[in-house]
Amino acid sequence: MSLNKTALLIVNRHSRNGKQHYSEIIQHLESLGFTLVEDSPKTPQELPDLICSYRDRVDLVIIGGGDGTLNMAIDGLLATKLPLGIIPLGTANDLAKTLGIPVDLTTACEAIAKGKIKQVDLGEVNGKHFFNVASLGLSVKITKQLTKENKRRWGVFAYAATSLKVISKSLPFRAKITINGETINVRTVQIAVGNGRYYGGGMQIAYDATIDDQRLDLYSLEVKHWWQIIALFPALWLGRHPRWLGIRLLTGQEIMIETKKHRQLNTDGEITTKTPAKFRVIPRALEIIIPQ
Repeated sequence: MSLNKTALLIVNRHSRNGKQHYSEIIQHLESLGFTLVEDSPKTPQELPDLICSYRDRVDLVIIGGGDGTLNMAIDGLLATKLPLGIIPLGTANDLAKTLGIPVDLTTACEAIAKGKIKQVDLGEVNGKHFFNVASLGLSVKITKQLTKENKRRWGVFAYAATSLKVISKSLPFRAKITINGETINVRTVQIAVGNGRYYGGGMQIAYDATIDDQRLDLYSLEVKHWWQIIALFPALWLGRHPRWLGIRLLTGQEIMIETKKHRQLNTDGEITTKTPAKFRVIPRALEIIIPQ
């Protein structure tokens, strides 16, 4: 990015590090030559409209927050076509990890000032956009149990601790997956569909996934007993999913998931829709500033 750019700065003061680092972020960005317009929505749902209101007044949007805040901004960024600069302030920061954006505040600000534009894909399910992953089953139960207090206190370890807490109560369910013109019936405890590489505090949807590969990666955890899921953790962290472990991996651009009864889905960590779930990838949908 060239210097002397006018940027809309939105910092989630409720994020893990937002409130305590707010003034530090402003100082870093102004020292790097940015003219800042500071604003924040009254509720997260108002974030797209806030971005749209600055459509003709700024050159880019800089957001300090976690994956949930970035997800809420998608529709505003799509509408305005403004490039996005990211200052990771959340617990997991999975999108930043996928893009190689540093979590150190000073370095993250410098990456926005001196970085390059990358066009990234978006995932979409039932009209709801996501950067990282959308999933149903075990992950929805984890989302419901994962409190802000636990995330603030334990950081990324809160994901693992909450997972262990809910796994023993997880029962398999049946689902019908249609992908690449083929229909597969599965008995599973979790189905995840990823657009980027990282999710859930550092797990990998697939080891070779990128956020601009114009594909969606699906995995289904098909185990008979809850305790077998614990043995899968190393594979989930590495993104290497051997079929013999009970992990089915599929890849496509459009996916349909159907279940006998409606099942909730979360997108980038927030419960937003339910089955039947129609997925698609939107290639090169947004511009994000990443390190050189």
